[in-house]
Amino acid sequence: MNPELIVMLTHHDRTVTDALEVFENARGAKAVHWGFKEVGIPLEEMKELTGKMKAAGKKTYLEIVAYTEEECLAGARMGVECQIGTVMGTLYFPSIARLLKENGIRYMPFVGQLEGRPTVLKGTIDETIAQGLFVKSQDGVDGIDLLGYRFDGDAVTLNKRFVEAMGDFPVCIAGSINDYSRLDEVKACRPDSFTIGGAFFEEQFGRGKTFGEQIDIVIDYLNR
Repeated sequence: MNPELIVMLTHHDRTVTDALEVFENARGAKAVHWGFKEVGIPLEEMKELTGKMKAAGKKTYLEIVAYTEEECLAGARMGVECQIGTVMGTLYFPSIARLLKENGIRYMPFVGQLEGRPTVLKGTIDETIAQGLFVKSQDGVDGIDLLGYRFDGDAVTLNKRFVEAMGDFPVCIAGSINDYSRLDEVKACRPDSFTIGGAFFEEQFGRGKTFGEQIDIVIDYLNR
C-alpha cells in the first residue's frame, strides 16, 4: 500500500487564516485525510472546520507544535473540543495519552530532539529511533509523527531506518515534503502516511494549479 496523504491547511506551521474557504474549494479532491495546526485561527473556527471536514466524509487531524506539558495539554484539549479524529504532535506525555484515550481520539506524538517553530529535528538517528521505540510501547499511543525532513542530518536515512524499526506501527512523515524527489523517497520508505501543507500553498506541485488540483496530482503520482 502507498502511504496516505494528509492534507494540511497550514503554512509555516500555522493554520492559514482562510482555511475554511480553502477546504470548501478543495473538498472534492481525492484526499480523505485533512488537518490543521493549533494556531492560526480561533477555536470556534477550528470546530467549524472539523465539522465541515467530517460532513464531507474526511478523517480529521490536529497537529500541535508545542514542547512543554502545559502547552501540549492545552492543544490536546482543543482537539477534544473539536472532536478531532487524531491529535498529532506534542512531545509525548502520559497525561495527554490519557486525555485523548478517554475521549476516543488517536494520538501520534512527535519524537526526537525538537526546537523552534517551524520545528527543527536534532540529535542522532539512533537516539530518535530509541525514543520512537519507547513511545511506541506506551499506552494510548496510536502512531508516531516524525519530522523527517526537518532533520539536520541525513533525512532519507532517518526516515528509512525509523520506519523499518517501527515495523507495522503507524508512522507519519510530516513537514517539508515539497517536490517529486521527496515523494519518491517517501513512497520508497513506506510510512503509513505523510503530510503536505505549505508546498500546496506555494504551488510546488503545479504552477497555476488550484489547491485541489495539486492534491490530485500528488495522489495520482503516488498511484502510478
